[in-house]
Amino acid sequence: MKRLFILFIVFIFGMTAFSQDMSYYTAEYNRPDSTFNERLIILETVRDAGTTGIGEFYHNALRVLLARSPDIKNLTERAEAERSVIILCQGLGAEKHIAAAWDVWQAAELFDVTGNVLDGLAMQSALEALGQMEARALIPNIVQRLDEFNAVNVRSADLRRRTQMAIVGCISALEALKDIRGYRPVFYTSIGQYDPDVKRLAANALPNIVNDPGEVIVEIIRDPRSEPQIKLTIWNEMLRTNMPDSSKAKVAAAALDVGWALQTSNRAFQGQMRELRKNAINLIIQVGAADETVLTNLERSYANNFSSNNPDFDEISAALHALSAIRSEESTEILFKFLREINTRRRTGPWGNKERRVYEWLIPCIGATRTQSAEIRNLLTTINRNVNVYTAHERALAANALAALGN
Repeated sequence: MKRLFILFIVFIFGMTAFSQDMSYYTAEYNRPDSTFNERLIILETVRDAGTTGIGEFYHNALRVLLARSPDIKNLTERAEAERSVIILCQGLGAEKHIAAAWDVWQAAELFDVTGNVLDGLAMQSALEALGQMEARALIPNIVQRLDEFNAVNVRSADLRRRTQMAIVGCISALEALKDIRGYRPVFYTSIGQYDPDVKRLAANALPNIVNDPGEVIVEIIRDPRSEPQIKLTIWNEMLRTNMPDSSKAKVAAAALDVGWALQTSNRAFQGQMRELRKNAINLIIQVGAADETVLTNLERSYANNFSSNNPDFDEISAALHALSAIRSEESTEILFKFLREINTRRRTGPWGNKERRVYEWLIPCIGATRTQSAEIRNLLTTINRNVNVYTAHERALAANALAALGN
């Protein structure tokens, strides 16, 4: 009955207030003897009226609520306070009232889901409001809080439910704020131990956070704490971005470097690192080399596999084609080194299936460099004319490469 009476009083005496004069509601809300229930009724009335341009009213109301929060005595008042915060934060977000940003963050902290709260929607609404009002000064706070959520494996079903509501708020805020600092924690949310809907929300947000997350992706790939599967996952995430080729080249260089630097006896990890290297090499063919480490590691991809008892021929082939595609003096010199070695093997042995396959890839790759090196042309000419050692097919490959070089 008391609630109905208050609603009636608010309706009768407050109709004129919605002409944007919020003085009546402000006075009623700010009364020292107002209860949490009475303040909630006022907020519901204002919200339901659809009044706009009242960001300052919402801000003042939030400050009052924060100041009176120590007065919460029971679960009923806590529930009323939480429902009030939801209305206030949603209103401030809709109004984009940036002046309230720090108070909204205080509300997020006060109603943190890991504390003594009844629902996660209060914290979620506060975080979402920060995104809506473009509260860039609070990006580090949101990032840190999401990092903290990602670092804890919550076992309690109720706490997990509330935590995931807050995480949704973090994702929403960081997606709206479009700052590269939000990319890393949202990525780790997308692969975390959360419900599929939450992980999907994070994954869908990633491309919207920043167009070029290259520097963060490189950090994750190089991070010794990230397992190979995580490195592969962020690699695949990179392929969904609109990054420029220059950034992709840096990621590819890092991935290839890490692919060889990480030494492990774990066969699953070895396979994942091999996959990462091959992905990186294939991208280098498309976008080029970002730095000199690429040439060193491409040579390793060839040489380490060539000397192996169980070579990965796909990696050998990709490495040769990447060196050819780069077409620098240094990359061509590496190919020439391989050609000299393969020529020695053809003349003195051993010469088997491995050597034949490599030869058939190497010769066309050298032709594709368009090099004008006299040494390379001379060796290809020697091979083309050596009928006692090379087969007709092998000599034809050399002749084709010479023709491609302009001889």
